[in-house]
Amino acid sequence: MNADQRRRQLGESNAPVEDEIAVSYDRIVAEGAGRLARSWTIILITGTFGGFEVATGVMAYLAVMHATQSHLLAGVAFGIGLVALLLAKSELFTEGFLVPITAFAAKQASFASLLKLWSGTLVMNLVGGWVFMWLVARAFPEFRPELETAAHHFVDAGFGWQSICLAILGGSTITLMTRMQHGTRSDMAKIVAAVAGGFLLAGLQMFHSILDSLIIFGAIHAGVAVTYGDWLGWFGYTVLFNILGGLLLVTALRLLRNKDLIVESRRGAPNDPDSPR
Repeated sequence: MNADQRRRQLGESNAPVEDEIAVSYDRIVAEGAGRLARSWTIILITGTFGGFEVATGVMAYLAVMHATQSHLLAGVAFGIGLVALLLAKSELFTEGFLVPITAFAAKQASFASLLKLWSGTLVMNLVGGWVFMWLVARAFPEFRPELETAAHHFVDAGFGWQSICLAILGGSTITLMTRMQHGTRSDMAKIVAAVAGGFLLAGLQMFHSILDSLIIFGAIHAGVAVTYGDWLGWFGYTVLFNILGGLLLVTALRLLRNKDLIVESRRGAPNDPDSPR
């Protein structure tokens, strides 16, 4: 039974919670299958745009930090980047956990297609963001002090329990934001979720492999004494614990809750997810 059939049968306005969850699950599987069916070209282009759009949020974050020196206010401003991602239908690497993995669990796509989506999106988010932050560093040289302070906050943190926990929370927060957006059909509610996610990520200075990489790239472009080696040392463990946070604290628990729906989906799926349907 697909999402439209569930809605006609139940009526979304008065459906009980479990039925709303089932309808939301159908939407997630359908979207995830579509994203995992994309060609390399579409994945790379969409990932590049995702890097551009997250970087607009970083630009807003820096502008508010420069004016107020308030991380919390700047975190609200960063939400602009996540709203842009939502409305422009771009792809952020850390948004690729819940939705694609649910489609994979439902046998609507292969593991190879999941790896293709992750790798292509991650690389092109970084490439697109690197280019955009070069423009930001040249356009707003007055942001250099904010870039320097923020970049050193990440690369000087060192590998320890605090850094691990900040990265786990960063991954779980962005994945929870994705789940919140898929739990509603209201565009305004989705925008609120994006702003809330941005506030938590940037306002609390959680470790996020894409967002904070762009800050570090901006600092390098601005001539701050930070190197790509410094970035890579921080990025290596941050991306790993972002993935673990998104998978273990959000995705795995929701897959467990939806295990009966997943079994139903797998029964109706083709043996080879890559075969023509």
